[in-house]
Amino acid sequence: MIAIIDYGLGNVQAIVNIYKKLKIPVVLADIESKIEEADSIILPGVGAFDEAMLELDKSGLRKALDRAVLEDKKPTLGICVGMQIMAQKSDEGAVQGLGWFDACVKKFDDAMLTTKPKLPHMGWNSIKINRHPAAFEGVDVVKGFYFLHSYYFHCENLEDVVATSIYGNEFACVVQKENIYGFQFHPEKSHSNGESIFKNFANVKNVKI
Repeated sequence: MIAIIDYGLGNVQAIVNIYKKLKIPVVLADIESKIEEADSIILPGVGAFDEAMLELDKSGLRKALDRAVLEDKKPTLGICVGMQIMAQKSDEGAVQGLGWFDACVKKFDDAMLTTKPKLPHMGWNSIKINRHPAAFEGVDVVKGFYFLHSYYFHCENLEDVVATSIYGNEFACVVQKENIYGFQFHPEKSHSNGESIFKNFANVKNVKI
């Protein structure tokens, strides 16, 4: 069973619909017991870093989430802002992140951008896979994924970077540290590529992808 953390942010129903189409069990987790009973976890997110952290704390789910991720080592996937709050902090605000990665979230440098409007980075973009291509079985890397963000995830440890994309500069779009994964793009808006990614994540069993 995959638990989607339901803390008021993210395209949760779109993710549920994809997993139902794939006939993979999924549940919206709005209480601790649903996190505890799950085999895997998805942490979605849209909007601002501080808002996401404050809403997660307000939900009362953070302690159970930390236990599931850091102690029980359940495969956990953060999407967009759900990925960004896995960092230590963000240039976007003042609230501390979950700190699951040795990373910070930075704003794209306007001076490096030529496409207008410069921000947010919005639309389809190709990706470059650095390691573990099995995670992307059935994925067209040239077609890529749908992005919508003005900030990017900067890892201090380059070994945590699984795939990159380019918008002005090269940035991490897929990260992984042990059982924890992060996608900067929105797989739930990425059609067949997104379905493949969700299916691949469902098959993760506490091993590197």
